[in-house]
Amino acid sequence: MSFQELIKSEVPILIDFYADWCGPCKVLSPIIQDLKNDLGEQIKVVKIDVDANEALSSKLEVMSIPTIMVFKKGELLWRASGVQTKQALLNQLKAHLN
Repeated sequence: MSFQELIKSEVPILIDFYADWCGPCKVLSPIIQDLKNDLGEQIKVVKIDVDANEALSSKLEVMSIPTIMVFKKGELLWRASGVQTKQALLNQLKAHLN
């Protein structure tokens, strides 16, 4: 599945741009997992390794990691860099849940 196909989902997709060597990414990962556990099928979570996907990361202008993006129906709804709290992520997603 291509990135363009992925983001056209009717369900909000939270994309976590990360790298294995990134300390803050390791802090954010369990927060995102906890959010996914709480919301279940209401959201999709995709992790994209910036080192393995340099072209996509460059195209989307991911300059620092972690970078979080939320897409729905092909539209970028929200974007942030750095570690986010679970509540901040939930606040951004709530408006877009079905």
